[in-house]
Amino acid sequence: MNRNIIQTSAAAIALCLLSFSISAETAEEKGLAIAIEADKRDEGFADSTANMTMELRNKQGDTSIRYIRIRTLEVIGDGDKSMSIFDKPADVKGTAFLTFSHAIKPDEQWLYLPALKRVKRINSKNKSGPFMGSEFAYEDIASQELEKYSYKYLRDETLNGIDSFVIERYPAYEHSGYTRTVAWINKAEYRPEKIVFYDRKNSLLKTLTYDGYQQYLDKYWRAGQMNMENHQTGKSTTLAWKDYQFKTGLDDKDFNKNSLKRAR
Repeated sequence: MNRNIIQTSAAAIALCLLSFSISAETAEEKGLAIAIEADKRDEGFADSTANMTMELRNKQGDTSIRYIRIRTLEVIGDGDKSMSIFDKPADVKGTAFLTFSHAIKPDEQWLYLPALKRVKRINSKNKSGPFMGSEFAYEDIASQELEKYSYKYLRDETLNGIDSFVIERYPAYEHSGYTRTVAWINKAEYRPEKIVFYDRKNSLLKTLTYDGYQQYLDKYWRAGQMNMENHQTGKSTTLAWKDYQFKTGLDDKDFNKNSLKRAR
């Protein structure tokens, strides 16, 4: 057989196989692959601390600000542990919130209320409730473990000049306040740029946008600001982050119910 014909036939077969390979990847498989890559890129930070302000705005535009310190411990093979310590204003000073995130089983969350001098466990059925009066639900502030969702790739889209994957996520755990979320994932850095939340009736509920990203340790991207807008109530909450530190030496003993009472 003529060599040119052989080469042409081989090229055609290779092209067909490539086309089949691409088409064989379902929307669900592609969505999962994107989520896996995003998760992989944030592995290995060990622990982190940061200072955060939480600005609450009501429908009329009135605002109140809370000052919070955040500690996070990476847990290999399970969800991360985190603690939020409120410093200001006076009515929330000393309040501390502890989360043990998990993949499929319910997250464990405790709230220390200094006025009562006791630790209150948050019922797993209340994860859709507002965290400290904000537009962030308890489930929003737990670490977003890969297994918590099933995924579906929707499309590619440019968002504010950023090439992004758009994927749909469906909660795989009980008692979520959402039927689904739609996330815009930065193609270059695999970090979220926007997430839209739909309530249990599948109606538009909230939109979360990320801004002011910075890279730490030449690997880990963290947003400087996160804004959650509730389309149904007209309220919004902005989280502003600064003073990130990584690999500070935190360990398990810094994240237990006793440490909530000692949090300073």
